[in-house]
Amino acid sequence: MIRTGIGYDSHRLAEGRRLVLGGVEIAHERGLQGHSDADVLCHALCDALLGAVADGDIGQHFSDRDAQWKDVDSTVLLGRVVERLGRAGWRVVNVDATVVAEAPRLAPHVPAIRERLAGVLGVDLTRVSVKAKTNEGMDAVGRREGISAMAVATVTQLQFTGMF
Repeated sequence: MIRTGIGYDSHRLAEGRRLVLGGVEIAHERGLQGHSDADVLCHALCDALLGAVADGDIGQHFSDRDAQWKDVDSTVLLGRVVERLGRAGWRVVNVDATVVAEAPRLAPHVPAIRERLAGVLGVDLTRVSVKAKTNEGMDAVGRREGISAMAVATVTQLQFTGMF
C-alpha cells in the first residue's frame, strides 16, 4: 500500500533566535520563534508523514505545552515520527518540500539540507527534494516577518500490521 500526506508550517522571525531549516543552522540576523527550534521544514515534513498514515499532527505528538520539547532540535521530532511509522510497518518512499522565505537566500543551503534530511528520514538523497522560493514581497512572509514550508511525503507499508 502506498499513501501520501501533505504538511505545512510557518513561524515568525524573531531577534535572538537561531535560524534552523531542515536541521541545518543558517547564518541570519533573526531566527524562527517557537517552542522547539521552530524548524518549519522539519515540522511540515512531520505533518506530511503523519498525515500519510492518518496519525494526527505534530502538535498531538509533541505538544508545545510539554516542557520536554522546549528548544528541541526538530530533527529529533522528525526522527521520532519516522520511528513511529516504522514500528507500524511504514517506510518513507520520498519527500518533496518547498521553503518560502524572502531572506536569507536559501538556495546555497539546499544541498546540506537535503543531506541532513535524507539521513534523518533513512532514505537515499535522491528521494529528498527541497526547493527554496520567495513570495516576491507579498504577505507576511514577503514582508520578511516569517518563513513557511510545505511538504508532501509518500510512504509505503512493508507489511500490514494494523495501525499503531
